[in-house]
Amino acid sequence: MMSTAGGARELFRTLRTQTGPVSSADLDHVWANLPVARIEDLIGNWRGTGFETGHSGTAALKDLRWYGKRIRAQFDVDPVVCEAETGELTVNTTAAGGGGASLWMVGFRDEVTATMVYDSLPIFDHFKIVDDNFLLGIMNGKGTIEDSGHFYFSLERD
Repeated sequence: MMSTAGGARELFRTLRTQTGPVSSADLDHVWANLPVARIEDLIGNWRGTGFETGHSGTAALKDLRWYGKRIRAQFDVDPVVCEAETGELTVNTTAAGGGGASLWMVGFRDEVTATMVYDSLPIFDHFKIVDDNFLLGIMNGKGTIEDSGHFYFSLERD
């Protein structure tokens, strides 16, 4: 595997469109070779997709009809936006522990990167930049790491 940001971006695109299981080791490789995100990089509306690594988070978010995340400002974040049967986007505060989230620069895997900190849950979503339209995210925190590893997801700018 290539150990450059360009090679990581290429592998990300392949894994994102892959049908069937995705290797956590491949996602770890992509993560290690992408640039860190800054808070200002995350402002916007994002459509999310979980990677099929075997983590239960992928199925749970599909059941919620997870659409993505809405980030208006550092302290104004909707971490779980879902799509209703009507197509309307709604904020699911129940899935977010009854609250929203905020953005902080947090250390993870020996780097400091933009991180979504949930207001009411011990959950951190760390982000790396793929390009202007895509982010790679890793959910971290108490109770989020399973035998399959972390929950990995991508965000595409709306």
